[in-house]
Amino acid sequence: MASNPADWVRDGRQFLTEVQGEFKKVTWPSQQEYVGGTIGVVVVVTIVTIVLGLADFALGRVVQAILP
Repeated sequence: MASNPADWVRDGRQFLTEVQGEFKKVTWPSQQEYVGGTIGVVVVVTIVTIVLGLADFALGRVVQAILP
């Protein structure tokens, strides 16, 4: 690592220039794509929540049956 503050400034400027160049390469999803993705995530989370809730309920009943 450079100990000269002038090197820090130069390296910082180079880094920010490279970040700006990479940012220009990003392709953002359309509104239809991100709405569809959001709906997909909500559906999957809902299904997983229901399955885990049922498993928790069933296992809780099993434990209550085993331990009086």
